[in-house]
Amino acid sequence: MHLAFLNPQGNFDPADSYWTAHPDFGGQLVYVKEVALALAEMGHDVDILTRRIIDSDWPEFAAPLDRYPQSDRVRIVRIPCGPDRFLRKEDLWPYLEREWVPNILAFYEQEGRLPDAFTAHYADGGLAAVRLEEKTGVPFTFTAHSLGAQKRDKLMAQGRDPEALEQEFHFSARIAAERLAMSRARRIITSTRQERFEQYAHPFYRGAVDVQDDGRFAVIPPGVNMRIFDVVANNEREAIVRDRIEQALARDLAPERRDLPLVLLSSRLDPKKNHLGVLEAFSRSHRLREKASLAIVVRERDDPLRSLEKLSPNERSILQKIVENAKNAGVFDKITAFSLNNQIELAAGYRYFAARRSVFCLPALYEPFGLAPLEAMACGLPVVVTKNGGPSESLVDEETGERYGVLVDPTDPDDIARGLLEVLNDAARWRDYRDAGLRRVREKYTWPRTADGYLDALESIKPCLRP
Repeated sequence: MHLAFLNPQGNFDPADSYWTAHPDFGGQLVYVKEVALALAEMGHDVDILTRRIIDSDWPEFAAPLDRYPQSDRVRIVRIPCGPDRFLRKEDLWPYLEREWVPNILAFYEQEGRLPDAFTAHYADGGLAAVRLEEKTGVPFTFTAHSLGAQKRDKLMAQGRDPEALEQEFHFSARIAAERLAMSRARRIITSTRQERFEQYAHPFYRGAVDVQDDGRFAVIPPGVNMRIFDVVANNEREAIVRDRIEQALARDLAPERRDLPLVLLSSRLDPKKNHLGVLEAFSRSHRLREKASLAIVVRERDDPLRSLEKLSPNERSILQKIVENAKNAGVFDKITAFSLNNQIELAAGYRYFAARRSVFCLPALYEPFGLAPLEAMACGLPVVVTKNGGPSESLVDEETGERYGVLVDPTDPDDIARGLLEVLNDAARWRDYRDAGLRRVREKYTWPRTADGYLDALESIKPCLRP
């Protein structure tokens, strides 16, 4: 087949530039790229349709066409949409129907053929897919990644002014686009059943889709990049990462603690990731402190516990509380922090910690899917993760009840400590979780499996595909 992914926001290039430099870059782009490459490996031709940017601050995104070195079957097609300069995704709405969609049609008219199907990503891609189907009859699937109603609810719960939120995030345009895409998509693709039955059941989407309609939904989990995240050391950064971590351990920890396993927190510094909940569990539990030290990843920062002034305001606020609480609890010499700056370094770090019989911890208040624990598991590191959200599906087999990691209540520090000790207390139990986690990722959470899911969804709408 010839497939086209609609993804106007962010951008794509062979070097994956700026993926941590702006909120519009990151997880969604990783998802689209990896599914596209996996589909190409299966023999399909894929276009990633995004927005052309001609801006000296973003020089990688000026060429109309680009390709990844891994495959000549995947094209990055940059279509003009609004002014040349970079725009955040919230500012694209006026240009999507007026410019981006007509320019996509002109591109394929010049090529002399249309794709067999579109896959739309995020609300802006969904709106474009609706208009393209109206013009061409080409069917589409819709992958929201996140929905505007939930984001609006969370911001409103923080006491934000509704009018100011509308001005900043354009929620009315986003939610209207989501409703259109839901109502017209031949399949709606979600990462978990929980996403389907909870997020799409929001009152704002009532009438656009019926969450009970199995024929409209396909649950297709994202995958782990096994080229990077694996138990086998596979890059030249292994020794550099090991030395950096060991320098941090020597700098931060009391001498008698430097050989202990570690509880690793590698998510971004954000209140909802709940670093402070783990610190409280660590401070309360004498047994946990006997078994392990606490390690925190802070990207692009050397000695972050003592260089708070170099952090962004949000990072500084959280890490300052961690430092203050740790000192008040008398555990400051039992925590360390260091940088792992990209996926390659993160994977090397996971392998290092696995060799020290450590544990990965993600105690987020809510985690929509939870790819990070699966990446740690792929490197042989057992995980202790929030029970709220996607991990409740990925870490437990629905039919057999087999567990591939430990789920905890993120609001209960004692339960966090209980979960960590379940893994750390017993070497045999640690090995069992390591082996089970590896097996789970390899059997279910790889990008080829995700691509298979997309092909199944497209096969189910085959009568709608263009001949």
